[in-house]
Amino acid sequence: MVIAHRGASGYAPEHTLAAYDLAKKQGADYIEIDLQMTKDGQLIAMHDDTVNRTTNGTGKVKALTLKQIKQLDAGAWFNHAYPNRAKAKYIGLKVPTLDEILNHFGHHMRYYIETKKPYEYREMNQQLLITLKKHHLIGKGSKRGQVIIESFDADSLKTVHKQYPNVETIQLGDANKMNLSEIKHYAVGVGPNVETLRAAFIKKAHKEGLLVHAWTINDEQTMKDMERWGADAFFTNYDDKALTVLKQAGGKAK
Repeated sequence: MVIAHRGASGYAPEHTLAAYDLAKKQGADYIEIDLQMTKDGQLIAMHDDTVNRTTNGTGKVKALTLKQIKQLDAGAWFNHAYPNRAKAKYIGLKVPTLDEILNHFGHHMRYYIETKKPYEYREMNQQLLITLKKHHLIGKGSKRGQVIIESFDADSLKTVHKQYPNVETIQLGDANKMNLSEIKHYAVGVGPNVETLRAAFIKKAHKEGLLVHAWTINDEQTMKDMERWGADAFFTNYDDKALTVLKQAGGKAK
């Protein structure tokens, strides 16, 4: 599988509807959504815990209300950073809430959601589960695999697993620091940093019954290595390139 890292973030401003729309158009299996929580308890799509890098504003997400964040430009920075990929339509893009993303795609996309620093946002887990249930993405009648929840925080994943054991969870981290025999009790797989990943680890994880979803891979040779080593999925900023590589390698995208 190919997971669009923050959307098709190699071509469009990360964590915007423009990046997610492009990922869907290019054929990504999942779109990744990093979650942060605003001062007034709203879940938004943003990687960093500040708005500094990907908007024209400054400050901690948790110190700003959703109304304040919605006033920011979440696209112009991309045009300045990557002038060869700049588009006028990116200027003025807004930071989307999780609710807006789910309303936009509904059940026509699959979601790979990361709880960022849930130990700082005490209401994040419950707010996430409530939102997913509202959109019929988890719970009774939902389709398994429509949503995957990932985190570096094991307690966050254990909470999800306890309440919704059918929701697939992925433990993030460095491959050489993962206790696979422990992780398999609350997660369906692991998300190792590719810089720490070796073929032997993938074999070991598979023996424990765990999937391996590696991050983040943007060069073709490493993509080919992942396919050859038997990785089940990987994150990339260039999902179109990844899908082409996998197809040429024999169509083994799982």
